[in-house]
Amino acid sequence: MFRATLKSLLARKVRLVLSGLAVVLGVMFVSGAFVLTDTLGRSFDSLFADAYAEVDVNVAAKPKLAVNEFEGEQLQTPFPASVVDTVRAVPGVAEATGTVVADGARLIGSNGKVVASFGPPQLGGNWVGEGDLVQLREGREPRADDEIVINKGLADAGRVAVGDRVGVLTLAPRKDFTIVGIFGYSGDRDSLGGVNEVMFTTPTAQQLMLGEPGAFNNIVVTAASGVSDESLRDAVAAAVGDDYVVKTGEQLSADAAAGLKEGLTFFNRILLGFAAVALLVGTFLILNTFSIIVAQRTRELALLRAVGASARQIIGSVVLEAIAIGLIASLFGLAAGIGIGALLAYLFSNLAGGMALAGIAVPASAVIGAFGVGLVITVLAALLPALRAARIPPIAAMQDVATPDRPLTKITIAGAVVTSVGAVLLFLGLGGHAGGNTLATILGGVLFAFIGVALLTPLISKPVVAALGAVFSGWVPGKLGRLNSGRNPRRTAITAAALMVGIALVTGITVILDSAKSSISGLVQDNVRAELVIAGAQSGPRPPSFDPAVLDQTKAIPGVRLVDGQYGDIALLGDQRTWVGAVTEPAAMRQVYGATPVAGDIDRLAAGQMMISSDAAESRGLSVGSTVPVQFARGEPQTYTVTGVYESSPILGPVIMPADAARNFSITQPIQAFIQLEPGARVADVLPRVEALLANSPEVSVADRDAFIEEQTGQLDSLLTMIQILLALAIVIAVLGIINTLALSVLERTRELGLLRAIGLRRSQTMGMITVEAVVISVFGALLGVAVGTGLGAAVVEALREEGINKLVLPWGQMGIFLGLAALIGVIAAVLPAIRAARINVLGAIAHD
Repeated sequence: MFRATLKSLLARKVRLVLSGLAVVLGVMFVSGAFVLTDTLGRSFDSLFADAYAEVDVNVAAKPKLAVNEFEGEQLQTPFPASVVDTVRAVPGVAEATGTVVADGARLIGSNGKVVASFGPPQLGGNWVGEGDLVQLREGREPRADDEIVINKGLADAGRVAVGDRVGVLTLAPRKDFTIVGIFGYSGDRDSLGGVNEVMFTTPTAQQLMLGEPGAFNNIVVTAASGVSDESLRDAVAAAVGDDYVVKTGEQLSADAAAGLKEGLTFFNRILLGFAAVALLVGTFLILNTFSIIVAQRTRELALLRAVGASARQIIGSVVLEAIAIGLIASLFGLAAGIGIGALLAYLFSNLAGGMALAGIAVPASAVIGAFGVGLVITVLAALLPALRAARIPPIAAMQDVATPDRPLTKITIAGAVVTSVGAVLLFLGLGGHAGGNTLATILGGVLFAFIGVALLTPLISKPVVAALGAVFSGWVPGKLGRLNSGRNPRRTAITAAALMVGIALVTGITVILDSAKSSISGLVQDNVRAELVIAGAQSGPRPPSFDPAVLDQTKAIPGVRLVDGQYGDIALLGDQRTWVGAVTEPAAMRQVYGATPVAGDIDRLAAGQMMISSDAAESRGLSVGSTVPVQFARGEPQTYTVTGVYESSPILGPVIMPADAARNFSITQPIQAFIQLEPGARVADVLPRVEALLANSPEVSVADRDAFIEEQTGQLDSLLTMIQILLALAIVIAVLGIINTLALSVLERTRELGLLRAIGLRRSQTMGMITVEAVVISVFGALLGVAVGTGLGAAVVEALREEGINKLVLPWGQMGIFLGLAALIGVIAAVLPAIRAARINVLGAIAHD
């Protein structure tokens, strides 16, 4: 039986290639994700090991407010220079150097724009001299307060050189400096992981990066000869007390790498999610392939039963074929995944400013994931056809008709049950009733919904396919193609379901994002009564900011009625973290943003006062007159009194504070401003004058309200494009499924095609018949996808209504494009099977058994 199975597999190797390709593509994503994260993880380990190689022990004050990698850069607390003297006096310390290192030094390049960073921080600090890691390549160290040195990566990105006069943005507005030196790093590196670094004199760094003259935020300690890092760490920690964090260089390296690896884990899950979609589509393809093969082998399997093969052996035969395909596909998928992982790591390295990559390696997780997933998916997909094969009676060997049409009752009931389970899970997840398992519940609901719809598809395939095929019924090949696509509802349904998954996900996400864009646009149009907005596009962890002096200067422009500058940061209110905003004009709450008072006064704010939304007040048990301790990123805890409660709105944050609170924010400059004009004032007159005021704040610009809305919602378009590219893989697999189904169908109908040719069907008509069949199946799958995706998207939008996504937008134009694309996919998928059908030898086909 084993030999018979192998011979059968080898005899059908061509027809199994396409189903194997589906597994290859899915496994490629799985293994590629693990190879990428392993490579980048080891690269980060190496990067931080180098960065802290010269640090035996480091001293830093405990942060006022902890910030994770997804929220931005951790703001370190400054401390007085006297702490450096305390550390220097500890026995075992050979040297203690106070340093300033903080994110937020943005250099303005030769083109007048800020040199952007898409992830890595833009550090500013004090120059402490060269060492084994850092070496000056050109020029000299900074000596005057208006002199800086920068790393080579930043110099190249900004197209600046030694001797150039450049602007730098820090905690303070733009200040101009002369570049007197350019430095690099050991190993001929221009940057460490794409980090831009600007180094000032120590007094300048303290003022501009920390906002506190005479302060530092780190102390680099060198151990005396014979003193271990660990023992020195403990001695220094005892000397400085519990308000400081003392770590060895090795600990700092491990902690920094761990923080970035947390972000990599999130990225890894995204890639694995797309892999799961690809494998789900591949499951439909493999299931269809084995179903057709079992149907074609009915007589062969019946003969095996007749000569003594047991049902268990028949099942083993089909499963063995699946294992062979799964093993081979997993091997190729792993190889492709290694290549994809290496390519993505290379692209990430370039985006990070040429970060040195560790050698590409294949972690055990990639191998286990590749073969585990590939084998499991293939065997599970082949299991139902295998069970069906075991039930073939020996008498079937005497019959010409291999597979009688079976009733759809059982599969319809199963589909209804599975779809109901998916609907319940989606209701629980989207309604917030899943506890801490919201994401898993929603994903499970989507999975069950897809499987349930796929099971229900045979029931509706005949009438829908007949209606779609009616377009071609006036043409004999078209009529034959329509009949062929509807003759086997199960096969048509599974083939269409593979395309349905990809189209449904794209449609659903398009519905959600288009609804979000429309809702955001509507909220701003309806609630923000400002003609001009100052803002910038955020490309890294820090939002763009501008000189607060611009606010007062803008107020002085004729025609300007009101200017409200906005600051924002994360703060600790009581024992809960929340986003807080600060405004320069409390009166704008009603005049500009249309806030509705619920209690107290929302028109005025004095120092130590705050306003809070009704939802936040209810959840925290606060009311007018309540006091709450607030800890910002800087400074000591302060007590604020609630003086007003406003009705919650997606436009307004949960907490509003006076502008003086922003001095303790991590970003002490305004990040947005809304400008309201006097009646009769023209935007065209005011806008150029505000633009001129922003000449020294190149991170932001001023735009009218419509342009501001377009800029803000444009980020959603970029997100949609990225998702569509990744989901294109699922559609590619679905195309392979259509090709596979048609190719196997042509083999199955060899005698039928020969008879049609014998009675006069020309080659071109044969190709047309196969093409119509493919187009009908593809458009049917796309219709299913559009319908299911619209339903899922509408459900998510409804669940987000309280979050401000209150407008359901159906992208009719894109839906039409999807249907047109499906027709094109059908034509492309039909090319090879149609050519094969047209080349069938008529006499040989008639004699085919």
